Amino acid sequence: MPRVSEQYRAGRRAEIVAGAARLFAANGFHATSMADIISECGLSAGAVYRYFSSKEELIAAVAETALNTADEVFQAMLADGAAPSPQDALAAIITTITEQIARDPVTGVDLTRVGVQVWAEALRNPVLAVRANEVYLRLRGHFAEVARRWQAAGNLPAEAVPEQVGAAMLSLVQGFVLQSLLIDDTDPGDYIAGVRWLLPRPGGE
Repeated sequence: MPRVSEQYRAGRRAEIVAGAARLFAANGFHATSMADIISECGLSAGAVYRYFSSKEELIAAVAETALNTADEVFQAMLADGAAPSPQDALAAIITTITEQIARDPVTGVDLTRVGVQVWAEALRNPVLAVRANEVYLRLRGHFAEVARRWQAAGNLPAEAVPEQVGAAMLSLVQGFVLQSLLIDDTDPGDYIAGVRWLLPRPGGE
């Protein structure tokens, strides 16, 4: 019997994650069962459970898709020792949320809708709470590294704590996500402009 290639497994896994994402975004976690996901994917139960043993694993996998996109943005911003400003880093992430995560090309859905559900579900589900903690510590760490490099370049006071700055930057991103989903006239360009006024560059630029 021919061995299944890694490429095939990755494609099948992505297919299942995309099907789960569509249902989570449209119906929410609690209204979506593993049976629904199996039906949406058009696969056998055995095929789905071969990759994911529970709905919690699928929720985490969908959330990870969005975070992987953010990781790629930070990797590019921080390449070769670059020291982007906090304003530019926030603008890049907010633009990525608007253009890629809210219109995710992998799953075909607005992953911010799934992300907010993860925040709520993590308050009652210990398994997801652990995973959400890992995920958002990682994202907060990226922002802290931006602050650390900006400080090393002489643009933040020596007494500033990069981890504290990173936590505040993450809050601005989470606030944008919530406003985008809950307030109809939220415009990413206006939000980024507000961030730039709130966090002016050294010298008032």
